[in-house]
Amino acid sequence: MSMQTVASNNATTSQDACYISLLGLAEYFRTSQPPNIKKCIQCLQALFTFQPPSKVEARTHLQLGQILMAYTNNTDMARTHLEAAWKLSEPLLNFDDVKFDTASLLAELYLQIDQNSTSKAILRKAIELSLNNVYWHCKLLLQLAQLHANDREYNLASELLAVGAESAEEAGATYLKVLFLLSRAMILMIERKTNDVLALLNSAGAIIDNHINNPHQKEYLKVFFLVLQVCYYLALGQVKTVKPSLKQLQMSIQTIMAPNWPTDEVIFGQNPLEMFVWLPKEQLYVLVYLVTVSHSMMAGYMDKAQKYTEKALTQIEKLKAQDDKCILSVFKVILLEHIVMCRMVMGNRELAIREIAAARDVCLSSGPNGQLLKRHAAQLHCLVGLYAMSTSFFEHAENQFLTCVNETTERDLKLFAKLNLAIIYLRTKRDQNLKQILDAVSTENTHTYSSQALMGGFYYVQGLHAFHKASFHEAKRFLRETLKMANAEDLNRLTSCSLVLLSHVFLSISNSKESMNMVTPAMQLASKIPDIHVQLWGSAILKDLHRMSKDAQHEKEALANHVKYSENLIADQLKCVQSIHHNLIDWLKGPPPPTNATAAAIATINTASSNNVATTTGQSASPQATALMSPIVSPTIQYTNQSPLNAANTMQQHHNFQQHQTHHQQSYY
Repeated sequence: MSMQTVASNNATTSQDACYISLLGLAEYFRTSQPPNIKKCIQCLQALFTFQPPSKVEARTHLQLGQILMAYTNNTDMARTHLEAAWKLSEPLLNFDDVKFDTASLLAELYLQIDQNSTSKAILRKAIELSLNNVYWHCKLLLQLAQLHANDREYNLASELLAVGAESAEEAGATYLKVLFLLSRAMILMIERKTNDVLALLNSAGAIIDNHINNPHQKEYLKVFFLVLQVCYYLALGQVKTVKPSLKQLQMSIQTIMAPNWPTDEVIFGQNPLEMFVWLPKEQLYVLVYLVTVSHSMMAGYMDKAQKYTEKALTQIEKLKAQDDKCILSVFKVILLEHIVMCRMVMGNRELAIREIAAARDVCLSSGPNGQLLKRHAAQLHCLVGLYAMSTSFFEHAENQFLTCVNETTERDLKLFAKLNLAIIYLRTKRDQNLKQILDAVSTENTHTYSSQALMGGFYYVQGLHAFHKASFHEAKRFLRETLKMANAEDLNRLTSCSLVLLSHVFLSISNSKESMNMVTPAMQLASKIPDIHVQLWGSAILKDLHRMSKDAQHEKEALANHVKYSENLIADQLKCVQSIHHNLIDWLKGPPPPTNATAAAIATINTASSNNVATTTGQSASPQATALMSPIVSPTIQYTNQSPLNAANTMQQHHNFQQHQTHHQQSYY
């Protein structure tokens, strides 16, 4: 061996030693307590002074990008390093981990700075380059599908997920194939492609039952499958039909949460093509609570809904204390939206506006891009509209519902808002507006695709309209149709509403026997829910019925109950108008206004949230954390759990309006 060769080898060895020393020192500073990120970055940057080979240079740029995203808010410098890493690694062969990790992280960074199209472009390029690496190909497909779903480009998301399912099948990755099928079913569920959703769920269910051998992975897939099945039925308003699936889901989550259940890392950390999971088990636990709350609300079990909401919110706070993931804020907002309607049904409107404000605060503190606020603004307007209508601020309520209709693309939410607008027009005697909106609802919605609860609500509104026109025969026809739909699926609130209105119809035509036959079960159901508005209305009817039959004792009892319910609502109304959150009824454009008491706190939370987002992103790019990945989550679950709840509570404001009518008409009977 020549002296020149020996010298060259010694130089290379010395250079390698420098690389290793600097990397070790950088890692030492990163893992120190507290971390010394400045010195860590200086060590990594020092590597470039040795003019390292392309692969070393690219890897170092990637590491710097990860560190900067995880520990700082310097997105410009992080972007510079990641773009350099991508430029160097893109043409290199056998360098997949660095190349595709860089592409994935760079796409996340572009997303943070609102460059969605650039993010999608780099992912498309990386997907083309990853055809021979199934793990990265599937991971990048999921990431791009998530971006398209976030932007409501559902067809593109669905197509990417279909490609992913085919790729997984070709690679013999059955577990991964089922994840793609179920993720695609979520997208189709948003699009209300009912038949396609059923076909995919049936296909995925058969594979889970017959071809998934690992019992732990099988249980996770079963939970994913059952969550979608439950949401599918709830979206159609099928409360009774969903019960067996919900019970199975609750049993499955108990199995997964048992103390002897292995960690996610053990279950999914062995085979690269199985290093994917929809949600970690702690988040699945919250999600099962959430769908249980949704079912309880639709079925009219307010006490249960409140109990499960409190448990879920407690669990969320525990998880947020450990690691404040964005999905936890999504869950929290949805739960608050549920509990708000629960409060209004029970007559606790002051608590409701407080919790609307709490949901607003979560949205305002959800990171620098405000994605959560964008997604929930229409729902918040709808909730504020319900609150304004329940407190008789009809003009404000109308403006809120119109804003909701204009801001949402979700058909069920539009229908819900329009039904409540119809009640406002009925209450304010705007017959032309009422006719226009009922005609529009009738044209836009069909039995085939709409929620059974919402369509039952539509018949109820028509029945109420007919009642106010004194078209009693027509009112009975609509309300019997509502009852048929409500009884078929155990929609107890819709049933109690229809019964009390039917009772009022029979009372109006002096058929006291049939009126009593309707109001008695209505009051029994209302007390179980409990629904103070139906109870108020029903007690007024009972008072008049007992007076007509000269039953003084029962008339006195009914009057006492009526006074009690009235006083409770009047006292609550006074609290509402004195609440610092009541001014939310004036919010129509832009972010909802924070109260003076919370404005400073929200500013602090925003800063912390921004840091948390950066940390989370950095961690997800690390080799250890990428093993566990969540396919498309929030956009679908957010809506499929929400609209049925709204549907179940469409009637709340109708009773509230009717309560005023009954109160003012007492002397007539």
